[in-house]
Amino acid sequence: MGAALALRTGLVLRYDLGRMTTVDQLETHRAALTGHCYRMLGSAAEADDAVQETLLRAWRSLERFEGRSSLRTWLYRIATRVCLDALEDRARRARPVDLGPAGTAADALEALPGERWIEPIPDAQAIPADVDPAEQVLLRESIRLAFVAALQQLPPRQRAALLLADVLGWSAAEIAGDLDTSVAAVNSMLQRARATLPARDPSGPGAALSQAEAVLLERYVDAFERYDVAALTATLREDACFSMPPFSLWLRGREAVAAWLTGPGAGCRGSRLVPTAASGLPAFAQYRPAGPGVHRPWALLVLEPAPGGIAAWTAFLDTATLFPRFGLPSELTS
Repeated sequence: MGAALALRTGLVLRYDLGRMTTVDQLETHRAALTGHCYRMLGSAAEADDAVQETLLRAWRSLERFEGRSSLRTWLYRIATRVCLDALEDRARRARPVDLGPAGTAADALEALPGERWIEPIPDAQAIPADVDPAEQVLLRESIRLAFVAALQQLPPRQRAALLLADVLGWSAAEIAGDLDTSVAAVNSMLQRARATLPARDPSGPGAALSQAEAVLLERYVDAFERYDVAALTATLREDACFSMPPFSLWLRGREAVAAWLTGPGAGCRGSRLVPTAASGLPAFAQYRPAGPGVHRPWALLVLEPAPGGIAAWTAFLDTATLFPRFGLPSELTS
């Protein structure tokens, strides 16, 4: 029987030291592995593929698992190698703000291939439910779009070392063993990676929304559904960024966003928003009017609240992929 069939049927894989290792036991680690692969790859779809490959490799090599580390740690090691293999001949993913200067509402739209962009991921798919609240905050903060985009700027082995150290809490010696290098080399990689990335704020987006942020999002939804552009842009910071992958165009500032909303984006008038969560951030499924009493998917809106208002508003337009992934309905009717 093949490995893929065994993974589907949940057969017993190994009996070792008085306990059974089954597919169901491997599956309990899927969310943790998905989060790790998502940070490495910047893509929810590629993370899914990497996790499946990880579980298949684990199934095939269970006889070599001696129990010296936890099953989850062993799976992380396999997943890291899978991701490093995947990154060997692939360009890094990015956000529109990483690729060029801000534009204007009058600029032409240029779409780039989907594999160029950082993708959002549902929180529930990347954050295991069996970790304590403090760790959940750390994990949620580590999948936010800005941090994942910054990670993609690091060489793959630096990226892996940083994630293993700062997110999973591994020692330099453990990382050295995983990456087949020396402790000194790991410390050097960590020093360079930490110098490249901005410091992560544990009270930032990974933490629960403050009352002020919750009120801000309520104002945003109310203004959007009324399509009151002045009220909507008032929820943004003066230097807020607005982007719409797969288009490379991005805008900076309330005035530029208002020009877009009243110009090319005016078809969003009458939209309805459905709350969700993506990449550790508040998000909304946007449905645009498609006829009397019918609204159809238009974008997944991911917001980054910050002191002074919303700092970034990303409208992901690939609804054919994203809405099923997030379990969102294919249309709204009234």
